[in-house]
Amino acid sequence: MRKRTPFQKVMHRRSTTMERYLLCIIVAYIAIVSIRNPLFFSLETLFDMTRSSSVVMLFALGILVVLISGGIDVSFTAIAVVAGYSSVILMNAFGIDNILFVLLAAMVIGALLGSVNALLIHLFELPTLIVTLGTASLFHGLMAVTIGTKAFPTAEMPQSLIEFGTFNLFTIEGATSQYGLSIFVPIVVIVFALTYFLLYRTMLGRSIFAIGSNPESASRIGINIFGTKWFVYAFSGLLSGLAGVMSFSEVKYVNPVSLIGTELIVIAAAVIGGVKLTGGQGTLLGVFLGVFVMQLFQKTLVFLGLDSSWNNLFFGAVLLFSLGLMYYRQRVADRRALIFADYA
Repeated sequence: MRKRTPFQKVMHRRSTTMERYLLCIIVAYIAIVSIRNPLFFSLETLFDMTRSSSVVMLFALGILVVLISGGIDVSFTAIAVVAGYSSVILMNAFGIDNILFVLLAAMVIGALLGSVNALLIHLFELPTLIVTLGTASLFHGLMAVTIGTKAFPTAEMPQSLIEFGTFNLFTIEGATSQYGLSIFVPIVVIVFALTYFLLYRTMLGRSIFAIGSNPESASRIGINIFGTKWFVYAFSGLLSGLAGVMSFSEVKYVNPVSLIGTELIVIAAAVIGGVKLTGGQGTLLGVFLGVFVMQLFQKTLVFLGLDSSWNNLFFGAVLLFSLGLMYYRQRVADRRALIFADYA
């Protein structure tokens, strides 16, 4: 009997090629940067990266579920802005300076907007990319004409929102300043665990994988296609609403046009992690590693003495190589199984 690896004992599965490939990139890159600049390898850098990647990770977890179901969503940043901004407006309107209120309000609004995506996709049977591309503009435009787009600087933000963005579970005294582990980290961990449970421990999760692999077969075995897709887009919207509030609190500035335009980079991070754009395949660990690679390039190039423009070069190279490797292996597997598909 073949001995199980430590990874298999923990994850109850073999690691994927993309996971191993990304892990090698991360280890090699960290080693190179640490040799070049020893200041990089520190708790302060780690805490800063976990804090700054929290919003992207929530987006990526939502888009992971959508991609596995065979869809694609480019409206999640617009939903984040609309849900987060609307919840702040509600806070000011009702005079409720409470972080739980704004988080719950944003998640409810996000889930409702995600449900609109699911309903439109179901009613008009249009490609998910077309629908979410349209709703991204629709949601943001509707917000602009109804409640406006006034930005709120730090001085005008609710105090609870500012405190939420600066709260640390614990702090450490550094040589020149304090740093600590952000409250965002346990939130992401809880969402990560919830997403894992939904995808791999429930019938709903199996349904998501099934309709992503073959919706016609999934329908024939009795899976509720609309109900499953409604959950997928509502869940993505809920996480987007949460991410919107976290983003505003992190930068201490409520900007109703922030985040929009970053959709493709989040989707690319998920794809780098091994999520297939055609649906039915993807892992949480792969998405985590994909986001981590993206954040490494964005936050650590300064330690190599390079400016931020190099980030696009490195990330683009990793993306192209990842896609090439993924689809090359798929072609090889299909040929061995005597399946000849068109990958164009």
